[in-house]
Amino acid sequence: MPEEITISKEDYLKAILEAESEGHTVIPALLAHWLEVSPPAVTKAVKRLKQDGYIDAKADGVLRLAAKGKEAAYHTALRHHLIERMLSEIFGMEWHQIHAEAERLEHAVSPAFEARLIEKLGDKGLCPHGNEVLPETPAQKRRRGLLPLIEAAEQTDYAVASLYERDPKLLEFLHKLGIGPNAPIRVMERNYDDTWRIQTSVGPTTIGKSAAGRVWVRPRAAREPKGK
Repeated sequence: MPEEITISKEDYLKAILEAESEGHTVIPALLAHWLEVSPPAVTKAVKRLKQDGYIDAKADGVLRLAAKGKEAAYHTALRHHLIERMLSEIFGMEWHQIHAEAERLEHAVSPAFEARLIEKLGDKGLCPHGNEVLPETPAQKRRRGLLPLIEAAEQTDYAVASLYERDPKLLEFLHKLGIGPNAPIRVMERNYDDTWRIQTSVGPTTIGKSAAGRVWVRPRAAREPKGK
């Protein structure tokens, strides 16, 4: 039987996995911010995770996943991915609402249910936000032919390909602007103040650098490779 792991441990390990993919140096203060817990709680959790062999905490204070931690984090990410696809593809739930729901449900998936979901949906492919099972680095996204909206050329047509999904408020904001999975988008003009004038299906609007940097697009003529 696989070793039981608590919900708290799963949250910490997945947070480290996601933070590493974004290029962050993972230290306890970052986890406290991401998980919205107190520094003493993080210190206690990190000590426990290190003792249990899930993470390595070196003298530099940087937290890194051990092999055991990577495996546990992957399974949590996979369950999250499967639930998002289930909510979208089977139950028709809106893309901008499913991440928060999957965050709650990912810990309740039994191995038997996980196996049935994999049988139904597969363990690869993209989630409704256009993301792989495991968090991707910017370099990995570029190898898929994507580029961040902040680098998109003016007067060029694109399709939304991948959205940052850790921030529910961002997803709701993008939804209102008409920026969603596979949605058409055209950059009309980049302004001096680092905002972008864009055209979406709901009309012209302006988006700032913070939000635009979390939207990845591909040229309208391009298609996701087969198997994605």
